[in-house]
Amino acid sequence: MNGLFDDNKIVLQNQPLAIKMAPRDIDEYVGQTHILGEGKLLKRAIDADKITSLILYGPPGIGKTALARIIANKTKALFIWLNASTLNIEEIRKNLAMARQRRTKREKTILFIDEIHRLNRISQDAILPDIEEGNITLIGATTENPFFYLNSALISRSHIFELKPLSEEEIIIILKKALSDKERGLGNLKVNIKEEALKHIAKSSDGDARKALSALEIAALTTPPDKEGIINIDINIAEESIQKKHIVYDKAGDQHYDTASAFIKSMRGSDPDATVYWLAKMIYAGEDPRFIARRIVIAASEDVGNADPMALVVANSAAQAVELVGMPEARIILSQAAIYIANAPKSNACYMAIEEALRDIEKERTLPIPEHLKDSHYPGAKKLGHGKGYRYPHDYGGYIEQEYIPKKKKYYNP
Repeated sequence: MNGLFDDNKIVLQNQPLAIKMAPRDIDEYVGQTHILGEGKLLKRAIDADKITSLILYGPPGIGKTALARIIANKTKALFIWLNASTLNIEEIRKNLAMARQRRTKREKTILFIDEIHRLNRISQDAILPDIEEGNITLIGATTENPFFYLNSALISRSHIFELKPLSEEEIIIILKKALSDKERGLGNLKVNIKEEALKHIAKSSDGDARKALSALEIAALTTPPDKEGIINIDINIAEESIQKKHIVYDKAGDQHYDTASAFIKSMRGSDPDATVYWLAKMIYAGEDPRFIARRIVIAASEDVGNADPMALVVANSAAQAVELVGMPEARIILSQAAIYIANAPKSNACYMAIEEALRDIEKERTLPIPEHLKDSHYPGAKKLGHGKGYRYPHDYGGYIEQEYIPKKKKYYNP
């Protein structure tokens, strides 16, 4: 509801710093200038309280929920906040019925569904009529690519806004605000943080403001002050507070496919360093090593081909070895094979040849098989004239000129 994000609830002392420091209005919001910059569509809509149905998607900690809070505080419409992970169809129907009732009084309803990618197809379909009739304005937030998880009808009725990971500079702005804010942040503590420590937290948070603020809060609250009451945070404390970096990687969504694409294109582009970096990201994020091995095998044939036939031998051997050895040692095998493909000479001639031939099979009239090439090993074949006139190349030293296809076309261009 509208009052859900009143200031007095945000600043409760038992709330994490990341919640306390959530922006209260669009002026406090940091990042996403590609959709919230001056004159941009979404900012104009929020300022004018003319929000249409929209989906906000992007990795965790980049401001999706914060943006919803701002809209909730700004709008004159009733703002209903739901979470798809605990939502059932009865609750959806109850809220839709309430929205219809409000519309008869010319009152608007905004239905916000967090983690909307968890909403099943039946529930998604149930919302559609009320969006079409204008009974509700839907706002969905998701860490997953909506084109993978939401039905096309819902997508077609919504504006899709992709939120990007925050830059290091933007994370530093947020951290400095938290350090100076006496009302909601750490401004009442005497914190002296080294510049390199601040930068390390910003860099290691991987664009996630929530992770950065949590690390800063841990560092400030667990570091004993010196004799003068000053809490000194150096690089060692920063490293300990941020701990292992969380890799943004969804095994069924666009991070999975984007990283795999970068890996494949780096091998194709003959850049072994980029290849091993994207390989490391996939391994670190827990990608299935068999998936990676299959990509290497495909690249060996598609991008190297007969320019270096050993590439396919190496890739196929690696795929078998990965099955035999397993992780973590399989990472070494994957690295060897991927680097071999990256360094190998490149030719996509085999790939282009089969693609072109398949296009002709699909679009052109299928060519008849010449009589002399037809099978002549079954009873009655000779009576049909099958195989008649075929010249066995090995009888002519391994090669003899003859027709193998009625309409000659160049498919293979090494």
